[in-house]
Amino acid sequence: MTDDLKSQRGYRVANTFVPARPLEPALYLVATPIGNLGDITLRALETLSGADVLACEDTRVTRVLLDRYGIVNRPYAYHEHNSDEVGPKLIAALEAGKSVALVSDAGTPLVSDPGYRLGQMAIEAGYKVVPIPGASAPLAALVGSGMPSDAFLFAGFLPAKDKGRRDRLAELSNVPATLMFFESPHRIGATVAAAADVLGKNRRACVCRELTKTFEEFRRGTLEELAIFYNDDERTVKGEIVLLIEPPQPPEAPGEVEVDALLRQLVASMPTAKAAAEAARVTGIARKDLYQRLLDMKDEDAGGK
Repeated sequence: MTDDLKSQRGYRVANTFVPARPLEPALYLVATPIGNLGDITLRALETLSGADVLACEDTRVTRVLLDRYGIVNRPYAYHEHNSDEVGPKLIAALEAGKSVALVSDAGTPLVSDPGYRLGQMAIEAGYKVVPIPGASAPLAALVGSGMPSDAFLFAGFLPAKDKGRRDRLAELSNVPATLMFFESPHRIGATVAAAADVLGKNRRACVCRELTKTFEEFRRGTLEELAIFYNDDERTVKGEIVLLIEPPQPPEAPGEVEVDALLRQLVASMPTAKAAAEAARVTGIARKDLYQRLLDMKDEDAGGK
């Protein structure tokens, strides 16, 4: 960066120019807006304007954001097609004592993009990695969807081919958390149809589309309902999508008759304590309660003789 550009380091908000403070040498992973450019943070603006080197997926996309806030820093392309060539150059910049900022086209870097490899390279080389938090499509989708948020699993993109997609869904079918996926508009119909078949047609889901943008949409329903909606041949789906699927419902506890039958079957071939432990594993009922039930059953049987 030339001395002239260094003197212009900073950003502009509401016609006010804010000079950027110098950054210590490190790799800065900067979250950027996922649609609405107003969602940038002040810390992100200071980092983007103050970094010695700014790397991004697509310079044209990042340039729009930089121009919005009057940042003159020149972005350099770093993406999956040139990461083997550009990655070592960015590490060399760190070695030379420079600050390097990395952004993706939208959202938080390293989430389903090649920034992960650069982060690993920097850590392995002993350089400091600094996250600059901000917008995240999976989290925006989660809070707007109405899906349970106490536990969630982000699983990126599902495989494009039907068998691979169904196999992956089967692997995740019993995860006790809200499932979160990125999906493309031309595959969302096939994906929710496969999910209905594999996970159950009555499992609730939400298709979150164009988050933070003008046509933001949250379409909620069962997987069967969403499969019918998105597989309508006359429907055109556009925009970026996050698909959320609720956790599996816990199995219904077995009734008293079923529990007694299981206990009789088990105690016929193993000691009472072991039978109670095995029944507890199968039913989820407390072992001590099952043990007491076995003792009561023995008393009942003895009294009936």
